[in-house]
Amino acid sequence: MDNQRTEISTLGEFGLIDHLTKNNETRNASTVLSIGDDAAVIDHFGKQTVISSDMLVEGIHFDLMYTPMKHLGYKSVMVNISDVYAMNATPTQITLNVAFSNRFSLEALDEFYEGVYAACERYNVDLIGGDTTSSQKGFVISVTAFGEVSPDKFVKRSTANKGDLLCVSGFLGGAFLGLTILEREKRIFAETGSQPDLEDQAYIVGRLLKPEARKDIIEFFAEQNIVPTAMIDVSDGLSSETLHICKQSNLGCIIHEEKIPVNEEARQFAYKLELDPTACALSGGEDYELLFTIAQADYEAIKGNDQISVIGYMTDPAEGTQILTRGGNRHALVAQGWNHME
Repeated sequence: MDNQRTEISTLGEFGLIDHLTKNNETRNASTVLSIGDDAAVIDHFGKQTVISSDMLVEGIHFDLMYTPMKHLGYKSVMVNISDVYAMNATPTQITLNVAFSNRFSLEALDEFYEGVYAACERYNVDLIGGDTTSSQKGFVISVTAFGEVSPDKFVKRSTANKGDLLCVSGFLGGAFLGLTILEREKRIFAETGSQPDLEDQAYIVGRLLKPEARKDIIEFFAEQNIVPTAMIDVSDGLSSETLHICKQSNLGCIIHEEKIPVNEEARQFAYKLELDPTACALSGGEDYELLFTIAQADYEAIKGNDQISVIGYMTDPAEGTQILTRGGNRHALVAQGWNHME
């Protein structure tokens, strides 16, 4: 194994940028001018531009004790383009800013950028600029994603209608369970030094460390000529995101607990930890699935897609936001998602 360590200070800022971007590829016609000038130039040829920005801070959003640098690079891109998909748009470009302390070597940054480029290739986006600087401690990442959408085909959170079906892609709660097992093993390692035992839970660990944005769902909408009436990505848990749509659309909702999609491996592991799988789905974060509403007339078009679950419907605001349990009881939907400001 090659343990060579190159100090970043030996390159200088411009040398570092040249090194990290020497293999950068351009994939989109809308990228007119990329890295290498004072600013990038993009032209979306009559389409509307969607822009989203996110920061990831070591110790708040990720823990390098169990997050490989390559996975972190991949996820940094993915969480931003998920927001673009949540607008019913296609991501096309990103800018990337990183700040790092001198505990990071050039090799560590190379691994991080390997993940960034893997995500750019997977989602067909161009890295067109950014900045590198030093920080006093830790690693800070800021990504801005740009996307394109046909005029007025973008989807907001505030435009759901009474009677619309509430739908979600994929499975929920897996990332929270992945975080739970990784934090448990980190704690045991700190106390005893014993090697981590992830109990063959590749699915839930993967859901946290290498989530995927739902490009396929947006492509499916385009094929079926469906425009959701409202949409949001699930980064802070199903409850929290549903309440955003309800509040901004001035509506209530009913969610059927039995319809909430939880992967069977995740469900069994939740039981093993004596956790409620429904609570993991409602309050766990970082699933990066899409939560959306559609007109009832579009049900026929989506019912054959096994990646989409209809979990409820939108109601009058007077009815409130409710979950109907398997036992037939109704409870108010409460946002207990992860709050990184606490």
